[in-house]
Amino acid sequence: MKGIDGMTGNSSIWFTLLSSIFFIAIIGFYTYRKSRGVNNTTEGYFLAGRGMSGGFIAGALILTNLSAEQMVGLNGQAYGGNMTSMAWEVTSVMAIIIMALILLPRYLGGAFTTLPQFLRDRFDEDVRKMVVVLFMLGYVFVTIPSTLYSGALGVLKLFDLPNLTGLSYTQSVWTMVWIIGIIGALFAVFGGMKAIAVSDSLIGIGLIAICTLIPIIGLFVLGNGDILGGLKTISTSSPEKLNAIGTSEDAVPFSTIFTGMLWANLFYWGTNQYAVQRTLGAKNLAEGQKGVLYTGFFKMLVPVLMMFPGIIAFHLYGGNLSTVDLAYPTLVADVLPWYLQGLFLVVLLGAVFSSFNALINSAATMFALDIVKPIRPSISDKKLLLLSKWFSAFLALISFFISPLLMLAPDGLWDLIRRFTGFFNIPIITIVLIGIFAKKVPSVAAKIVIIFHVITYYMMLWGTRHIFGFSIDISYIHVYGILFITELVIMLIIGKLYPMSKPWSFKPNAKVDMKPWKHSLSISVVLLGLMSGFYLVFSPIGLAYENGIVSPLFIPSILILFVATILLAFISIRLWNRKYTNYVQKETYISDTQRDIS
Repeated sequence: MKGIDGMTGNSSIWFTLLSSIFFIAIIGFYTYRKSRGVNNTTEGYFLAGRGMSGGFIAGALILTNLSAEQMVGLNGQAYGGNMTSMAWEVTSVMAIIIMALILLPRYLGGAFTTLPQFLRDRFDEDVRKMVVVLFMLGYVFVTIPSTLYSGALGVLKLFDLPNLTGLSYTQSVWTMVWIIGIIGALFAVFGGMKAIAVSDSLIGIGLIAICTLIPIIGLFVLGNGDILGGLKTISTSSPEKLNAIGTSEDAVPFSTIFTGMLWANLFYWGTNQYAVQRTLGAKNLAEGQKGVLYTGFFKMLVPVLMMFPGIIAFHLYGGNLSTVDLAYPTLVADVLPWYLQGLFLVVLLGAVFSSFNALINSAATMFALDIVKPIRPSISDKKLLLLSKWFSAFLALISFFISPLLMLAPDGLWDLIRRFTGFFNIPIITIVLIGIFAKKVPSVAAKIVIIFHVITYYMMLWGTRHIFGFSIDISYIHVYGILFITELVIMLIIGKLYPMSKPWSFKPNAKVDMKPWKHSLSISVVLLGLMSGFYLVFSPIGLAYENGIVSPLFIPSILILFVATILLAFISIRLWNRKYTNYVQKETYISDTQRDIS
């Protein structure tokens, strides 16, 4: 391990380990003080007693989302390609806004603890079970293993474990997956939602700080002691690396933003249990909306914090790394001073533990409330919590065996995750949206769509090649969009031919105050403006301009966007706020007696 100050050897390794233990101990003590006494009931363990503020929700959401897989995966995509993969992060603000303004009032208004509970209420018990199976398979075979593997890669490179221990690269990956996994499992099983939210907020501060330092130091090294010189090198040498407007040859073609990406992002932010669960613990709707929308601002930092270092790595190392997923760990190991590597290790492991804990906690929530509770409705909270903790341990153990196999992914971790997530994201978001807005569609439509999607998605991506010897040459993100529209039509046709005898109606059961946040609409407008601004910056008229730093059109475009954003935000405050508040309270109205429950 070597930092930019040149210090090497066992002394720096010991300093890194001891300083990381010190930081973890502080976080652990503070988390224990803040979360003790709330894990004795299922509502306390799974939803933090429905008492989370917007800040804690935002911290939990961002740390759940921005794990080591983003640090490693997104930087790897930037190193091997360009900035097109930032679309997954920046355009997610559209899904975040829909979640905050439309879906969250429904979830809190119904006092749901899991998304499958909502689907049982809308459709039937069988649909709930099918969705739980989809979630569990996705967590076990994709999301949890990718989280552990990316964390293992970071630690492996930071300490150069193969040389330090004499183990092979493969053995080192297996070893780190198990070490990180066991520690993470202990936190996940004994922590609960409140502990996750508190620790996430603390680690989030460290994440932003350390991830801001790395590109700055990287630019300093690239510019031979001159940060501006490093920026000039990036913007004038291979400017195409800074282009986020992808073609059909890029990892994320720009056109996919308008086909499948919106629905994939909406699945994550609006229906994925381990993201949604953070918002369901809000003390009221306003705090829940604050937390969700604050997260949108953090997502705007991702291209700078978790893709820019990959561009810097490209300029420092060329294409000489054995795999694109080593770009970020290699840069950190080479440029970060030894005295900061302990803090980086805490942030890296904290991000891994955060996502890992969130996934395990969400899986345990669904296991307890969507599998065990319906079978044994009279089971006590104490026994239910015990069963869920044993299930968490079992789930973690399975993931330990699957995680190291991800080193065989030929196109990098990020691409693999997104492809396999497609097995369950689109049918779930389709079912939820139809369930909310189409009142007469029966449960059989949801069941048909789930089975149809799994088979058709496999055939379109791999099956035609495996079985018939030819491939369908289309981006998997376009496949998302095609199947979303197809499945939407299938459900609507079934609803037209075989409508429910009695249309479904939403039954409010809110346990918290349902008054919306007064700034929710104006902040949503600002987020959309920022999203558009980032695409101007990372485009051929911005930093990807080939004949200079930026094109002559850049400044006028930014000014027009700024004025339009301010104008729309003002209109939202003056004209839309009252209408939106009335709409939400009408849709989720409950009596004063019920409201006093919270």
